[in-house]
Amino acid sequence: MIKTIDDIFSLARQKGHGCRLVLCQASNEHALEAALEASAMGFVTPILVGRRDEIHEAARNLGRSVEGVQIVEAEDAEGMVEAAVRMVSSGQVDILMKGGVTTPQIMKGVLNRQWGLRTDRLISHLAVFQIPAYHKLLVLTDAAMNIAPTLEEKAVIVQNTVDFVRRLGIDTPKVAVLAAIEQVNPKMPATLDADALKQMNARGEIVDCLVDGPLSFDLAVSQESKRDKHFESPVAADADILLAPDIEAGNLLYKSFAFFTECRMGAVILGAAAPIVLTSRADTMDAKLASIALAVAGSLR
Repeated sequence: MIKTIDDIFSLARQKGHGCRLVLCQASNEHALEAALEASAMGFVTPILVGRRDEIHEAARNLGRSVEGVQIVEAEDAEGMVEAAVRMVSSGQVDILMKGGVTTPQIMKGVLNRQWGLRTDRLISHLAVFQIPAYHKLLVLTDAAMNIAPTLEEKAVIVQNTVDFVRRLGIDTPKVAVLAAIEQVNPKMPATLDADALKQMNARGEIVDCLVDGPLSFDLAVSQESKRDKHFESPVAADADILLAPDIEAGNLLYKSFAFFTECRMGAVILGAAAPIVLTSRADTMDAKLASIALAVAGSLR
């Protein structure tokens, strides 16, 4: 069972032989450095899409070489996205990574009905954090894709996330469905959804995990809160997965962890035909590298 980001890197090295990653608009220096470092570590073979001269300039700025690395020329963002996504949808490449293009630009390509990466599942975002104050890895969903998910969409987001973390070796993940309070309140829709998700899990509609909610954030992660509130739950204080009620709550938690906890982290997009490394422009190179490792470690390879 994985317990640290380093464990994710180890799993990526085990699974990554022959894994191919395409970096869309590869002149973005943080993304390019991460892709080249992942190659040096042995768990991906990168393919770089963009303007050849700009890619070489970015590599020189990093003090790195792209000699021997395949470069696919494309002149504008639209062409870069189409070239990169088509490589994944045709099976030439295993993982798609966002470089200098924007999230709306790359997602437009991912969702293209002719050559995109659509499946019958909802696309969702997963982030993994190694936080010094917590006793194991903590997964957060969804901080970037689904704005105000319905109950049915939340159920798919949970199952997407559970299926992925099980491939990392967490066999029966504990899912905390977050709300402001831990009681059901008809005036607070997040608490109603949380209770419904718990019942869906009990009926076997959400499988291979243990779901509890509504849970306040402190109850999901703190033994002291669990003790002081006399709250009985196998998920409380031991959550593997936090399900945010909406994108605002998820994004605020994501950035609070990233900026204030001295954490290590990685993130990936699920539900498409292949994993997508789609990190924030504010994320560090280390976070982008860990995101590549996460995508490889949780792949179906």
